[in-house]
This record gives sequence, C-alpha cells and structure tokens, in this order.
Amino acid sequence: MAAHKPAMKRLGIDADSAVGVHVSQCGFEPYERDDGLNPTERLPAGGIAYNRYMRDKGYDGENPWHDWANAAEDEEGNILSGWLLAHADKPVRAAEEDTETPYMTRRAMQFIDEAEDNGQRWCCHLSYIKPHWPYVAPAPYHDMYGEDDLIPAVRHESERQNPHPVYDAFMKMRVAEVFSRDGVREHVLPAYMGLIKQIDDQIGKLMSFLEERGLLDNTMIVFCSDHGDYLGDHWMGEKDMFHEQSVRVPMIIYDPRRSADVTRGTVETRLVEGVDLLPTFVEACGGEVANHIVEGRSLAPLLAGEAPPDWRQVVFSEYDYGHLRMRVLLDRRPDECRMVMVFDGRYKLVYFQGYRPLLHDLETDPEEYFDRGEDPEYAPVIERLTAHLNEWALTAKYRVTRSDSDVAAYTNNNGKLRGGIVLGFWDEAELLAARQKAGLIKDDD
Repeated sequence: MAAHKPAMKRLGIDADSAVGVHVSQCGFEPYERDDGLNPTERLPAGGIAYNRYMRDKGYDGENPWHDWANAAEDEEGNILSGWLLAHADKPVRAAEEDTETPYMTRRAMQFIDEAEDNGQRWCCHLSYIKPHWPYVAPAPYHDMYGEDDLIPAVRHESERQNPHPVYDAFMKMRVAEVFSRDGVREHVLPAYMGLIKQIDDQIGKLMSFLEERGLLDNTMIVFCSDHGDYLGDHWMGEKDMFHEQSVRVPMIIYDPRRSADVTRGTVETRLVEGVDLLPTFVEACGGEVANHIVEGRSLAPLLAGEAPPDWRQVVFSEYDYGHLRMRVLLDRRPDECRMVMVFDGRYKLVYFQGYRPLLHDLETDPEEYFDRGEDPEYAPVIERLTAHLNEWALTAKYRVTRSDSDVAAYTNNNGKLRGGIVLGFWDEAELLAARQKAGLIKDDD
C-alpha cells in the first residue's frame, strides 16, 4: 500500500509527522517495512532496511532483495529471476538465514525486546511476505517437497464451458493461463510449500523466544493470512475471485486468559471475518471498541465458549478489478468493476456490477465447480442473500462521526430545555411544563 501523496500535499499533511506516518503507512507505526517490490519509492534515502542489511552482509547489487533473496543462479553465474516460474525449482542465491522470513522474525524479536526493556505494552504485526511471488525458496526448502507431496488441482472442465463473463475474463489473464498449463502447478507448488515450511520453522523460533521470556502468559497471538492463492485451482492464478482457495484463510488464536480455557484446542465453526481482529485486540487490552468506525465484532465471546444469539449469519468479501487488464476485455469503466461476495456457510453469492450474480452451493458442490446463478430453483436463495448484501451496504460504518453513546446522550439531552434553541413549543406555558416534566425546575419555582 502506498500513500496518496497529492492528497496529502493538498491537505497539508507532512509525511514525517505523527499523523502523516499513520496516513502514509495505512495506520501503522512502522518499525520495519519489508517492501522489496518497491525498494526505493516509499522509504527514506538508502532504500529498505532489508537491502541495507543484505549489503552489510556482503550481498552486492542495486537491489539485493531481488538479486539474492528472490533470484537463482545458473552454472555460469548468471542471475535467474524468481519472477520467472521456470526457476521455481532452484534455490535462491542468498543463505537461508538471510532471506526475508528469518530476517523479519529476528526484527520482530528485536522490537519485542526493546519494548519489554522499556516497560512498554506492545502490539506487533509481524507480516511475512512469503509464500508469495516471486515463488522461489532458499535451500534446503526449495526441494523439500516434490510432485508426490502435491494434491491434485481443484478444477473441472465444466468451469470453462459458458462461464460467467467476469470469471471467464479472470481465466484469460496471463497468470491464470500459465498456471492452467500442464506441469506448471507441479513445478511451482513445491517451492510454495517450502516457503510455508520455512514460516512454520520461524514461528517455532518465535514461540520459543516468547516462552523463554515468560511472555506466553500475557500475550495474545493470532496467526492468520490475508488471502489464499489459486496456483492453478479453478483454472486461476493469483487471488482474484471468491472460491474457498482464495477467501477461506487460516486463523489460529492463542489467548492466555483463563476465560479461554474452555475452548483451548477446539475448532470454531461459526463465521468470522478478518475485520474481527481489531475489536478483539481493543477489547483484550481493556479499550472500548468504537463501533461507529470499526467494522467487525470482538471474538472474545467465542473464545470464552459463549454462544451469542445475534452472531452473524453471513460474511462478506470485496474486490475491485478496475486496475486489471480484464477491465478492458470486459469494456468496463474503472467505476464499474466492483464485486462483493456474501456467504452464509452453505451458499456463496457473488454480486457484480453490470452482470448477473454467481452462486455456489457448497453442500451439493463443495468444490464450487457449478454456477447456480441462473438456476430458477435457487432464486429464493439469491433473493435472501441479496437482502443481506443490501442491509450490509446500508450499514452506517464510516458514515457517522459520533459514537452510539454520544448520539444517545445527544438524543436525551434535556439540558437544551434550559435555554437556547428550543423547537416545537407553542408558548411559554408549554415550555415551562416540559421543563418541569424533565425535572429541570420544581413545580413551585
């Protein structure tokens, strides 16, 4: 994510100020930012800290992130870019301990140590870029897995027969077409799995670090992902649609509080969303969730084994393909490319601007091979889920500046009857009666 610099300039927001940092870093206070994709564009002079670290370790080049941590080497010493999928089976040039995942783990430990040494409470968002393109891994993770370890691709020829127009356009994107070729998934996926194994090992080191410092007794830990990756499933690459491969992500919560003992080691099947994490953290730290601007619901009741009667019936996911080449293929304007998924645990409806909806029934079709969006039998399901979508779209999130408690206090503010602006009264007697009823004056005053 990058700041909208023209808007910041227009509003007079200095990128180096406290507010400017939050605005330009998407609300975060960066301790370390691993942004090898943009090594010099978004950070201070000298580029990203990771590249400076790599140069100090003796890795040369303008962008060691690419030339060493995300590139291989042939027998003649030529650099083989990890961006090219053909090189996914080769080890990167950098030593394993110097690649991004171990480096960021060590930086997180340094952050925690500094906070603890200063007696500060802390919240650390440790975001690993891997497993992510470029799909290359360091030795020994690059060849830890082979074709025998892979599960078959989840895709069906019926998906390419008269598909929904937007789905069809996604399948025609370059990354989708290359992953649909024979042998590509089998070539790339072992490296992807190796990158996941590397993260698993680093999480183990991080947990040992926390345990040695006695922090497991007072630290909530959440392991999750922002999205999945198709890697050839459903004839797709990347993450752009709403099949389970993309939107169903891992979420493991370790809550050290006694209240969570009842659910420890269990699996939660109720519907949750990524936006639930922020209110969960705020509540765990003793804060009050600002429901008028924060989406999501605290997961504390579920962690405590409670069964809230009003828990959500559906979840949502949003995407906008206005920046992709497929927008041109579909002859859409940039403001006509929004798509929203609503899912109730069985039925998954996808709304598209300008097109009919797409519907999957995961009970009868768990692999999501068949689109029921034009089947009259499913019309009531589409109508019901569309009603949920409309209600969600009209929710007042980000549309009000006052909290519910502020609004309630304003509504019942009898102080207005003491004087100033009073509306709807006929005469002095009527106003006097209202003041007496509100207890602002006594009957004998």
